[in-house]
Amino acid sequence: MRVRDLPLSSALVSHYESNGIEELYPPQAAAVDAGVAAGGRVVAAIPTASGKTFIAELAMLTADGPALYIVPLRALAREKYETFDQLPGVSVGISTGDFDAAEEELGDHDIVVATSEKVDSAIRNGAPWVDRLACVVVDEVHLLGAPGRGPTLEVTLSTLQRRVPDLQLVALSATVDNPEAIADWLDAELVESAWRPVSLRTGVYADETVEFDDGTDLDVVVPPTGPNDDEATEATVALVEDAVETGGQCLAFVRSRREAEALADRLADEELSPAPALGDELDELGGTATGRQLSACARTGVGFHHAGLRSAHRVAVENAFRDRRLAVICATPTLAAGVNVPARRVVIRDQKRYTGDAMEWIPVLDVHQMCGRAGRPHLDPFGEAVLVGDADTKAELVDRYVTADAEAVDSQFDDPEALRTHVLSVVASGFADSLDGVADVFSATYYAHQHPSVDLAELVADVVSELEAMELLDATDGTLSATTLGAQTSRQYVSPTTGARIVSGIRTIEEMADEHVTARTALEVVCDTPDMHDTYLGNRERALMYQYARSHAAEFTTAMHDADPFEEWLTAVKTARILHEWTEGSDIEELVERYRIGPGDVESRVERAEWLLGAADALCAALDADVPEFREVRALLSP
Repeated sequence: MRVRDLPLSSALVSHYESNGIEELYPPQAAAVDAGVAAGGRVVAAIPTASGKTFIAELAMLTADGPALYIVPLRALAREKYETFDQLPGVSVGISTGDFDAAEEELGDHDIVVATSEKVDSAIRNGAPWVDRLACVVVDEVHLLGAPGRGPTLEVTLSTLQRRVPDLQLVALSATVDNPEAIADWLDAELVESAWRPVSLRTGVYADETVEFDDGTDLDVVVPPTGPNDDEATEATVALVEDAVETGGQCLAFVRSRREAEALADRLADEELSPAPALGDELDELGGTATGRQLSACARTGVGFHHAGLRSAHRVAVENAFRDRRLAVICATPTLAAGVNVPARRVVIRDQKRYTGDAMEWIPVLDVHQMCGRAGRPHLDPFGEAVLVGDADTKAELVDRYVTADAEAVDSQFDDPEALRTHVLSVVASGFADSLDGVADVFSATYYAHQHPSVDLAELVADVVSELEAMELLDATDGTLSATTLGAQTSRQYVSPTTGARIVSGIRTIEEMADEHVTARTALEVVCDTPDMHDTYLGNRERALMYQYARSHAAEFTTAMHDADPFEEWLTAVKTARILHEWTEGSDIEELVERYRIGPGDVESRVERAEWLLGAADALCAALDADVPEFREVRALLSP
């Protein structure tokens, strides 16, 4: 099937053909046969690089009205926005900003790119453009099974289907164990394929040999290791070197930020692909110790990528790799989550990661996502993915990852915090005003589809009682309504637990002596909420943070002896202290050095604090209270 045979304008056909897209890949042709270009609902469960973006574009370009493209990450939103913005004659908008805005101007675009959280907040805030949608494409729909993010995506899709009954839905997924369940839920045709434009062989390294699943072997020369050398690391270095020396690029996945940086430093010693100009460009993005380390590695053709990097550095690394200016990226598994960075070879050194309690195996789907990055279309004749093991683990790695299917996608909707959030949202948005009404709304969820025997009204009843205790819902005479606090909590897109914590903090502030209410007070309130990211608290810091908390105890809304759990509160105090020093003029480099936090972590905490301080100020208005410190600190965070 050819592109010029599709119902596209001549300008679009010329655009695709000029980019080398003339014939459809088999999965793309199957999607056309399933009706994707004729308003049909389709779930495409196909490997990475098999043409999912073209399937999405085809649906949106042939839809009878505006289209929405939902992504899980803001970095992916920017990437897709730039891709769609190149389509001739197509107006594209992007929405990843404030959660309390309807952004009516988005309705003027042909395509809107947004995260699921932003779409959910737009629905809560009554965005009129939502009702005019003709087509919605969901990228990475298998994240329905992700804790935290999954329930929001699930409710968003359920709500969109109720508000726009004739909506075309196209869901793009990695290959998972139960794509037919997702397709059945969405009343969509399933297009399932293992076809890839570049063949992929996957294997396990042990004893200087990689045995691939296609029956081939690769001998790897690993120099003898000394007593201080890590054998898995040296094997990874040898595998990376081999790929680069034969003209390929390589992604090396490790379990942690520190390991990514350490591996990049080790590979930099090999001078794989000198790129001094790239190092200079990275230096210009701003100086921190981490940034300088990155630029030094980049001069040798090696980069690293993790959430602790500043966003500008992460984007620069991704772009440099796509432009083939970097030969290698050493990364944590988050890089595999959607961002387009294909490589000839993927090396997965670590298959376990620390979850907070113990080292646990990485899910099969996550490993398959990493492996799927191997093979650059139009650049490589094949792709290779190698898991680094040894004689003792080789057989288990083959069974666990190479020959195993990815896990099934199961709803996470019954998570207590997710239920509280979405019950409040449904009532506050006016979609339901009774237990049965809320249950009816939730009957369209993936959770209800997977668990048809669950009594949703009973499930909701317990949650309603909790929300009543939080003063966010009123259930007088069986009629549900959001209180003023509940409506504002939902509108500000904070979780009910966060809203209740902020309200408690505001009430405590009103009882405090004026001289004790400071910027630290405002920051302690918002940092001690589940919506603020945790900040690592090291053993050596505990005593210092304890002393800091004692010396400023009069300024905090939580008494030290009442903090429960105390460790979490002390962590919140650390975050508040970092943010307070930021408002007083400390730069990122000082904070990174002083508190052992990544520059990207500082950025994300500042951004979250701005959002939460804005929510706190809005909740003050709902309480008819005035705590100017919330506004003042928010203004100082982004001068």
